[in-house]
Amino acid sequence: MSEPVPPIKRKSLFSGLRSSFLTGLVVVLPIGLTIYLIWTVVGWIDGWILPLIPGPWKPDVLVRQWFGPDATIPVRGVGVVVFLIFTVFVGWLGKGFIGRKFLIWAEGLVDRMPVVRSLYNGLKQIAETVFSQNESSFERACLVQYPKEHIWAIGFVSTRAKGELQAKLNAGGYMDVISIFLPTTPNPTSGFLLYVPEKDVVYLDMKVEDAAKLIISAGLVYPNGRDAAGVMVRNPSAK
Repeated sequence: MSEPVPPIKRKSLFSGLRSSFLTGLVVVLPIGLTIYLIWTVVGWIDGWILPLIPGPWKPDVLVRQWFGPDATIPVRGVGVVVFLIFTVFVGWLGKGFIGRKFLIWAEGLVDRMPVVRSLYNGLKQIAETVFSQNESSFERACLVQYPKEHIWAIGFVSTRAKGELQAKLNAGGYMDVISIFLPTTPNPTSGFLLYVPEKDVVYLDMKVEDAAKLIISAGLVYPNGRDAAGVMVRNPSAK
């Protein structure tokens, strides 16, 4: 006599709604947060830039002069447009002969101020690094043993040791040393600068962007699921 077939369990209405809600949340939340952040940043720039504009040149004053006393600008972003135009204009002046001479004179004046000099030079170095127009970037992703042996961390190859660093390391018997930026999780903008012998570095085939995604997600999101497919290693002590 055949055994009775167990009835197929159907999902309840609440379970279906819950599943649809979670799926919609995954779709809507990133888009909503992105729009909210852009809207907030644009409003912050407007609130910072518009009060600095002289009264007769404020956008709302000019609009009322051109289109009538009842005309207004209800859309955000006017301050952003003014900031972009002003920045492009200043950059254009800075490339010219007079602009370069003025910058040299202004930086010379700042160098005579002890506290202001340190603050200005630090901010200038940060701005030049962040907004540099050259094509220098991390070469490859790699693995290094950090903070101790047999513990591996993902890093990015920056460049080879140069100048005094190279001379000192070579004198100590360390040849072919490269600089590795070791980012932190989940914020990859902070981290450590390591100088590691190239023989101790394991290069990865994945792109730098994919390695960054792996770091930001704390190892939860592998950039390419097909590459991650393989044999699952199980802890022998686990039952």
